[in-house]
Amino acid sequence: MYLKAILIFTWTLTSYGLLVFYPIPLFGKILCALSLSLSLNAIGFNMVHDGAHQSFSKHSLLNNLMAASLDLIGASSHFWRFKHNYLHHTYPNITGYDDDINVGFVARFSPFQKRFAFHKYQHIYMWFFYGLIVIKWQLVDDFQLLITRRIGSHEASPPRGSDLLVFVIGKLNFVTFAFVIPFLLYPITTVLFFYIFVTFMQGVVMSVVFQLAHCIEETEFPSSSTNAEPMKTSWVVHQIETTADFARQSRLLNWYVGGLNFQVEHHLYPTISHIHYPAISKIVENTCREYDVRYFAHRNFTSALGSHYRWLHSLGTG
Repeated sequence: MYLKAILIFTWTLTSYGLLVFYPIPLFGKILCALSLSLSLNAIGFNMVHDGAHQSFSKHSLLNNLMAASLDLIGASSHFWRFKHNYLHHTYPNITGYDDDINVGFVARFSPFQKRFAFHKYQHIYMWFFYGLIVIKWQLVDDFQLLITRRIGSHEASPPRGSDLLVFVIGKLNFVTFAFVIPFLLYPITTVLFFYIFVTFMQGVVMSVVFQLAHCIEETEFPSSSTNAEPMKTSWVVHQIETTADFARQSRLLNWYVGGLNFQVEHHLYPTISHIHYPAISKIVENTCREYDVRYFAHRNFTSALGSHYRWLHSLGTG
């Protein structure tokens, strides 16, 4: 993991350096921007995600530093921990609790959410909105949470002390590298074009990776916050039935997404490093078969992507 972190951070700094400081043609700049976008997601998938779950290292300080790298690239690790570690991991696919399936009226990800007439096109337009997620996260959401202190119906504690310092330093770092330095070297239109390009691609890739684990035809959406009935399954079974793996044989994809293609194993053992998930998955799958618990894994990435597309279409039309 330490070597992986060095490689990914080096990839990011090299991509940024070539994009901003090296005199290359426009096509080369676009390739560098694409590389930067992919590397920023690699930081999120690997360093930030494992660090936030205390699974990057046995040293809590190093885990916290890796999680805080999210602040350096524009988003608050403080608020993300609450949304991801608490709301999502405790209540996956439960409408009203899992913030990952809540995009307001823009789209319908759960059968318990209200359907509007325009949702029949969500399988077409959501790919564009996925691209706007990072921009909204960096420029709007964190500040909105800081003011309102609420995520849906849940109260979110604002950052204090060292967390507040990390929040402020992170935002200043983001603004400096995303806007201030480029503005000194390029016209404002060029800077805004490449900022939107990098973050748009970042948003699409990030959204798709996370959606393929939960918002597909094969996963369960068992309840909503308005349902007062007790859950019909145990916590462990709930995690398995609301989650799916994909492309487990792809070593390259597994390396890039930090084991997020082994999402079942991650939800069961979030504090275990993702490098162990391929081995753990065999044990989990065999145990599920032994106890007659549904365990699902798409064979490849495109199969899972197709399932997500069909899920958007079915919820939008029925």
